This record gives sequence, C-alpha cells and structure tokens, in this order.
Amino acid sequence: MAVAKVGIVVGRERSFPDALIAEVARRDAGVVAEYARIDLTRVGAPVGYEVLVDRISHEITCYQPVLKLAALAGKRVVNDPFWRIADDKAVDVALAARAGVAVPKTWVLPSKSYGEDTSSASLSNLAYPLDWEGMIADLGLPLYVKPHWGGGFRDVSRVTSLEDLFRVYDRSGRLTLIAQEEISWAQYVRCIVVGRTEVRPALWDPRLGHFDRYVKAGESMPPLSPELEARIVSDARTLCEILGYDMNTVEFAVRDGVPYAIDFMNSAPDFDLSSLGPSHFPWVVEKMAELVIRLAKEPPGDPVALGRAAPGSGRLPAAGRPR
Repeated sequence: MAVAKVGIVVGRERSFPDALIAEVARRDAGVVAEYARIDLTRVGAPVGYEVLVDRISHEITCYQPVLKLAALAGKRVVNDPFWRIADDKAVDVALAARAGVAVPKTWVLPSKSYGEDTSSASLSNLAYPLDWEGMIADLGLPLYVKPHWGGGFRDVSRVTSLEDLFRVYDRSGRLTLIAQEEISWAQYVRCIVVGRTEVRPALWDPRLGHFDRYVKAGESMPPLSPELEARIVSDARTLCEILGYDMNTVEFAVRDGVPYAIDFMNSAPDFDLSSLGPSHFPWVVEKMAELVIRLAKEPPGDPVALGRAAPGSGRLPAAGRPR
C-alpha cells in the first residue's frame, strides 16, 4: 500500500515540525511527514504530497503560488492558501461581527505614502480633510493602530491623543492601517485551535515577556468561569470555521464578562516549544498529527474547487464569505 506524504513548509522553526514528523511516524498509520522539498514547479505537474502544512508562505511569498497550485490539484493545504492570502483584519472583523462574535470597533485608514508614480489625481477618491476627529469620537482614547495585514505585534501602537495618532500615521509609510478601540480587560485568553474544532483555551498575558505569557498568566488574572470558558471556546470555533483556518490562535480580551476577539488571523501560529511550554506543546503536536493523518487519508478534494467554495467545506453561506 502506498504511503501518503505530508510536507511541512517552514522557516527557521524546528521544535514543532520535528515533533510533528516524529509523532506521525510513531503512529505508524500509513502516513509519513517530512520537510517539504519545493523545486522549480511546472504548472500542471503532479504534486508530491497529499497534505502540505504551510508555516512560512506569508514571509516567503514565492511558495504561495506553489501551494495554490497544490490546492487546485485537490491536495490539502493547511491553511487554505486562497483565503489565507485574501484575508485582512478589517474583513475578518466584519465576518466575526456577522457571526455574533464580539469585536472592537474598527476603522480602516488610507496609507500615508504611495509610489513615486502616484499623483494627487490618483487619490481623487479620498476625502479631504480626513475625519480624524470623528474616528476618535467613535473609538475613544486610547486606541490601537496596527497594520491591516501582519502579525507578531509588529508596528502596533497605542495612541493616547490626536497628536500621537498623527505621529504614528506619519511614520507608517505605505502600510495600510486599521484603528481599533481599546478593550480594557480583566482577563486575556489565547485559544489554540486545530482542525477548527479542537480548542485549548489558556490565560495569556500579553504584558509579560515572551516566555512567561502562558506560564505566569494565572498569577496576574483570575481563572475563567465555566460559562465564560464555554463561550470563548464556542466563539473560537465559529471564527475558525468562517475563516477556514485549520490551525490558528484566537485571542480574546474579556471586558465586563464579554470576550472580545482581538487577534484571530494567525495562519501560522506560534507553535514553538519555548513559547507554548511543556503544558501546551504536546497537545498541539498530538492534535496536528491527528489532523494531517486524517487529511492525508481522505479522498482527494475537487481539483476545480477554490478553497472555501469546495463542496462540504462547512462555510457559512449567509454569514460567511460570498460563494
């Protein structure tokens, strides 16, 4: 019987992919996982993997067309390469709100700078002057400004005045930014989600150092009530279902007992052992091994379907994305 192959597309990380490869091998289920080898790729040529786990194409963008070609050929790509590339924070906030998940009020800002070949005529659709005061009146101060695309807390600023907002905006260059209200929280939760349904919620303190955020969060905030934890788990599943993310981390800030989804567009979530620690890392490896083995053994997908339009994909046709 032929062995199904899982390819892992990575950057510098090693603890998670090494552990995943070892766990898949340990299960002896007719599936082998390995670091994917991506050569010059002929369009239409067979893809050598039944499943590809994408951990780095958001940074190594030349992998993106290869992963989309694999999905077009009916192979399973985690996460969906078409909609992962199409995602942005403002659209995902709108989708979350339509699905009944609490989110911060959010505004989209035009870029500060453009290319040299852009003239004032090219920007004739932009209102002038921009309604900065109206936005602040709606969001309140302080507020947060962050890139429309991106992650890892890069270029995220807490703004406390109109002058502060202008300083942040003036140095943003060509970035497209969003502005969001600040959610003053009593508890902060990060959910690790695998396969859209397996959810591991944990108190997580973004104010602490990188290695202490999981470990010491219980010292800085009270535990979750069973009712609150159940709502957070349900909301995390809803978000991953409408986004089509089979691996994700979903962060909630709890204000007045209501969990607000703060960050939930993490298509290559931090699964490093040093970040998750010994309490969460084995769970992630176990659940990801179960996921890729299951996907590798499923019949190939429809080779003409595009991502979330695939039959039986479980998307929400009314509240989710357009078909």
